[in-house]
Amino acid sequence: MRGIYSSVTDLRRKVFTEIARLAYEGGDYSRIEELPYKILPGEVATYRNSIFLERAIIGERLRLAIGLPLRPMDEHAPVSQGITESAIAEKYYDPPLINIIKFACNACPPKKFMVSNGCQGCLAHPCTEVCPKGAVSIVNGKSVIDQDKCIKCGRCKEACPYQAILKLERPCAQACGMDAIESDELGRAKINYDKCVSCGMCLVNCPFGAIADKGQIFQLIHAIKSGTRVVAAIAPAFVGQFGPKVTPEKVVAAMKELGFADVVEVATGADLCTIDEAKDFLKKVPDEQPFMATSCCPSWSMMAKKLFPEFAPYISMALTPMVFTARMIKKQDPDCKVVFVGPCAAKKLEASRRSVRSDVDFVLTFEEIMGMFLAKDINLEEVDPDESLNVASGDGRGFAVSGGVAQAVVNCIKKIDPDREVKVESAQGLQDCKKMLLLARQGKFNGYLLEGMGCPGGCVAGAGTLQPVTKSTALVNKYKADAQKKHSYENPYADKVEELVED
Repeated sequence: MRGIYSSVTDLRRKVFTEIARLAYEGGDYSRIEELPYKILPGEVATYRNSIFLERAIIGERLRLAIGLPLRPMDEHAPVSQGITESAIAEKYYDPPLINIIKFACNACPPKKFMVSNGCQGCLAHPCTEVCPKGAVSIVNGKSVIDQDKCIKCGRCKEACPYQAILKLERPCAQACGMDAIESDELGRAKINYDKCVSCGMCLVNCPFGAIADKGQIFQLIHAIKSGTRVVAAIAPAFVGQFGPKVTPEKVVAAMKELGFADVVEVATGADLCTIDEAKDFLKKVPDEQPFMATSCCPSWSMMAKKLFPEFAPYISMALTPMVFTARMIKKQDPDCKVVFVGPCAAKKLEASRRSVRSDVDFVLTFEEIMGMFLAKDINLEEVDPDESLNVASGDGRGFAVSGGVAQAVVNCIKKIDPDREVKVESAQGLQDCKKMLLLARQGKFNGYLLEGMGCPGGCVAGAGTLQPVTKSTALVNKYKADAQKKHSYENPYADKVEELVED
């Protein structure tokens, strides 16, 4: 539902804005108790059957936006519980990152097939003929599905000439490429965290807004207020996210108005990642391993390692663009803090790893940073533009869209070894990524470079984006084409790869 400004989008934005405002204003943070009433004024419910339920849900969203855990439902606890301890300039995520607010969940029924009023009671009734379990019968001239017999294969739906058979499935479960959405004893959605890779697809596909991730807006603003130099590393998917009239130069200026000391393009780190992966591929494939998979998407990487552990050594060991960029920033400014601003919920989990914590201090999504702009009353369209971001290459910027990572690596390999033929296979969305690895297990992709993206469409489809995927893809491709440098090896920091990896 990205790109549609729905009531869920509106409520999320108000929560992020009020948390940012709370942090900027400081003082007695117990006044967070008043915010549900500010966000949802009046006596009459707008979205649900009770204004009290609506405000209780907002209270949990406020807590998660600060990085606090959900409150237990069977005992009293104020919204402000733990907020003072969180009013600090550094705090990593306490698991779980992705959370279901139980009393916001609609307890949607599990997957089932049902006959709609569109059934014409046709003479052929192919739905009954194709059902392997005899679950479909004709009653009073219309098709009826016996749910006790139905095995959810969907053959009846495929056979119906009128498309009168509907597939009803939980949106969160349908969007989850890891089959991590289960049901609790009351029929509400429950996340199996042993399977979850924090891609956030359940979050953006829940039409009841019952799923939310934890945030660091509160702590980031405290770091800025403390006088610490905070440098923003912004992912290439940012282009066009804040409106059609908001140029990259305006985004840079607006972020500096928020208090950031500098803004650096993560596409620069993508260039360095490209060079490292190109060298890895040339060295290892096929002499040391049958294929190599890209490493930049944490959800894809985690999925591959969980479900295909035998392939773990074949996933590139190159640092991700986020980490490359952060190391480069801290090499030049050791006392600063780095915030990655991007489209991805899973990057929050990546940054909390002990091996990455010293490099990346905060992770915010575009949606969260928008809340900061609103809290400071910054109109991005009216901001005077700052300097251009022109260090990164077009290939580095292309990491934001599906196929872009592999293309960048291939271009770099061709520079190093012009005669080397590189076969590529790309997959977007974890379901398709699994299918790709199943084929790899059968030896179908020996000698290949495999690119996996956890979100359908690539990073431009991440859980923290604001615009429609197709629109964002077009804007990133234009931004890529407009780059002064076309390929990663043209980046002025190209010779720093080994130095940064060793750090």
